[in-house]
Amino acid sequence: MKRLRALFGTTAVRLSALYLGLFALCAVALVFYVTAISGNLLRAQTQEAIDAEMRFLSRAYQTGGITRLVRVVERRSRQPGAGLYTITAPNGEIVAGNVASLQPGTLDREGWTALPFRYDRYTENDDTARQHTALAQIVFLPNGMRLLVGRDLGEPELFRNLVRRALVIALAIMGFGALAIWFFVGRRALQRIDRMDQASRKIIAGDLGQRLPVGSSGDEFDRLSESLNAMIGRIEKLNEGLRQVSDNIAHDLKTPLTRLRNRAEMALAASDTVDDYRGAMEDVIGESDQLIRTFNALLMIARVEAGSAAAELQDIDLSEIVTDTVELYEPLAEDAGVTLTTAVAPGISVKGNRELVGQALANLIDNAIKYTAGLPSARIDVRLERVPEGPTITVADNGHGIPADKRAAAVQRFVRLDDSRSRPGTGLGLSLVEAVMHLHRGRLELLDGLPHEEADDLRPGLAVRMLFDG
Repeated sequence: MKRLRALFGTTAVRLSALYLGLFALCAVALVFYVTAISGNLLRAQTQEAIDAEMRFLSRAYQTGGITRLVRVVERRSRQPGAGLYTITAPNGEIVAGNVASLQPGTLDREGWTALPFRYDRYTENDDTARQHTALAQIVFLPNGMRLLVGRDLGEPELFRNLVRRALVIALAIMGFGALAIWFFVGRRALQRIDRMDQASRKIIAGDLGQRLPVGSSGDEFDRLSESLNAMIGRIEKLNEGLRQVSDNIAHDLKTPLTRLRNRAEMALAASDTVDDYRGAMEDVIGESDQLIRTFNALLMIARVEAGSAAAELQDIDLSEIVTDTVELYEPLAEDAGVTLTTAVAPGISVKGNRELVGQALANLIDNAIKYTAGLPSARIDVRLERVPEGPTITVADNGHGIPADKRAAAVQRFVRLDDSRSRPGTGLGLSLVEAVMHLHRGRLELLDGLPHEEADDLRPGLAVRMLFDG
């Protein structure tokens, strides 16, 4: 009973009950409308038949007078399936016809009338013994006699009742079926809502790994659950990223801050000259600049992942961006002894943010220079091409590379592999590139890079692909 009250207490089910009530009202109105239309149609057909019969009798009277009219009426009233025919004298006595009796005063008025009557011949078991109702037309003859021609309304009334009964039965079946469907569909919907409610309560309690149930029907509930699950997954990813950032800031930024404090303390304790203080201040400024770069990178990643730059997406020329960025880093690569080559396909455009794409590409080239500098025959190859998946920017080098089992971790924030800990950096470069590609609905891939021709013991370098959608 409690579940039944819950079922009928939901807003959706109450609306369904309202719709069922409106359906019932419309069904009743339809029954009365159809029966009324059918009754009017049969009445009109009956009047047309009586008019035709009256015209025929009028011609008989005009050609043979009252004698011929009486003979025609007698003959036609005795035929199978005959209508009502009556000729009465001026005193009301029935002269001819098939009507046994009429109520007093029935023939006092000329024109159309509905009247009760009895047939003049029948047996005890004959259905004609009962009282009938007829639609009739009364005409006054010149000699004072009365002519009545009519049709029994029993059959039309029977047909109208049959139509009404059939409609009532059909609509009753439809109503029962609609009620049953409403009940079972409402019950099923309530069960699904209960499951969604249970999952939602677990999510509210903090279990972001929980997901709303999705069936196989693909209906509105499933589409809603899929959209909410995608939203919950996004929230879970953001929360996980926030937790990781918090942990990483607590661990990775603690070291430079401690080092900054120690250098300042050492300068106060051990420095005696202006040059000593100047050197200490320069070290402090260097550490501060590194911290500022780290926070700037974090802010940019947060801005990109929040989607605030999505509104700034417009058509941009990738060919021009790659060419300009490579030209910017050519002097730096030359100073580091790295050969920087390019292969840029012209006229490739995507919908994106020029500043973010340029920053991401700059991060990749800067990383490649950093990890190939000092190696023999160091080389970096930057390519822009259109592959079947879409426009692709590839930055490949022949440096130390990243093992395949560590590439997934390399794109996480503040993650620095053992080979890179001796080099300056924040561990946020690839994280920023991945965030930029996610904003552009693309993906970031880490693959084997260029082989090192003079050092077989080195791993193949690293190739980073920025694959855009489209």
